[in-house]
Amino acid sequence: MFRLAHLSDPHLGPLPDTRIRELLSKRVIGYVNWHRSRARSMTATWLDGIVEDIHESAPDHIAVTGDLVNIALDLEISAARHWLDALAPPDLASLVPGNHDAYVPGALRRALHAWSPYMTGDDCHEPAFPFVRRRGPLAIVGVSSARASGPWFATGRVGSRQARAFRETLAKLGDEGAFRVVMIHHPPQRGATGWHKRLTDASRVRAAIKRSGCELVLHGHTHLATRVEIDGPRGPVPVIGVPSASNAPGHKRPAARYNLFSISGSPGNWSCEMEERGYRASTSGDEATVEHLASRHLVIPG
Repeated sequence: MFRLAHLSDPHLGPLPDTRIRELLSKRVIGYVNWHRSRARSMTATWLDGIVEDIHESAPDHIAVTGDLVNIALDLEISAARHWLDALAPPDLASLVPGNHDAYVPGALRRALHAWSPYMTGDDCHEPAFPFVRRRGPLAIVGVSSARASGPWFATGRVGSRQARAFRETLAKLGDEGAFRVVMIHHPPQRGATGWHKRLTDASRVRAAIKRSGCELVLHGHTHLATRVEIDGPRGPVPVIGVPSASNAPGHKRPAARYNLFSISGSPGNWSCEMEERGYRASTSGDEATVEHLASRHLVIPG
């Protein structure tokens, strides 16, 4: 039995002191949005409880699917590295970046440098996507959809070169009999988000999976608990989204949550149980306890 925890979109706060010149870009939109809404709905109180529960659950590995920061200030990026180190050492956690981590041109390069131990494949010395990390029966495949986008946009893109390498990587790992877990920030299924937040070349990701296959896709971005399927060569592949790991109960989006997957079996006969853990919508500050919310059996293509 291999246990994998998945969390996403912590949007670590609060924002550090910001100089005016740092806001002379798309950042000013995110800055205003943070102070109008996210400063109240996304706080360390809820995220700390999620992380504490993950530590108590003691998974074999942790998958983080991006949006660690808000407007990608240098101080945010360095603080996020400290948070990652407190979450788990790099060999026990894997990360892919999100659109907020690439909020403005140049931010993604700085984030990749600061967080590189969590995004580097087993046979590499620096981040390169897709990366592969073998952990027990799992092959964790990290795909980057992070791109700087224009004001009021939160789109992502994989690109033709990464998509081609992704398809070839999945095929090779499938031949080796690995349980392939794909990590990506933006959801690859049709109609998952509004047009301004979509993965612009999601069809490339779906085509790679339909041709080469995988066993499980994990994503963030929507701040919703979702469970859908996309086509694989041997049957539908589960695609799982998770709410923000820092969202307070009682707001528009679901309260902070993470998923815990228990994976066992062998090629062609895999078993995967998913447990949802987090806060209930009615939770208040004086009774903030992470708890079991639901259990689901995922049908893995055989």
